[in-house]
Amino acid sequence: MSAAAAGRVGRFYTSARRHPWVLGKVADWRIPLGPYTPAQIAVAVGGGFLLVKTISWWSWMGPVPIAAWVLAIWAVRRATIKGRAPMQAALGWALLGWQPRGGRIGGRAARDRAPRALLGGFSIEEALAPAAGAAPARAPRRPAGRTPGPAAQRPSARRRPAPAAPATAVRPVSGVQQLLALAEQGGVR
Repeated sequence: MSAAAAGRVGRFYTSARRHPWVLGKVADWRIPLGPYTPAQIAVAVGGGFLLVKTISWWSWMGPVPIAAWVLAIWAVRRATIKGRAPMQAALGWALLGWQPRGGRIGGRAARDRAPRALLGGFSIEEALAPAAGAAPARAPRRPAGRTPGPAAQRPSARRRPAPAAPATAVRPVSGVQQLLALAEQGGVR
């Protein structure tokens, strides 16, 4: 048996530990036929209010609406919606409706960035033909992180030859073309 498997702990909670919140006593007075769940209390208060306000509509039926009200209070004692109490389920639906459409990231509403136009341009120029037989001269590259020795610090008698001038003088237009022109002239390494 591995150490990871030995460290695993399983827990099982019986229905006694998952007992719903109920109201059975108010101060020293024990509620008759109690305890009552929040759903029963809501049906009792709401239904009682509705029955009192509409007594003129149902009074001809006799005790039938009152019996239906008592039956409704009894029926919701253990009502669950997908394993949750009705009040918790209603709160969950309300919170789901309150959430932003895209969800939350770090407690704030997740939003897509505003769309922006992507603008760009380009120019087409004629390429300059290199001089016949002339290759551009490049300085040898040193590995990064190495300091030059004393011989490299002395000015050298050998100098890099100047690059050949282009056949026609064309002024660079874009920033990239200007950087390329500087690199050809030896200004940028």
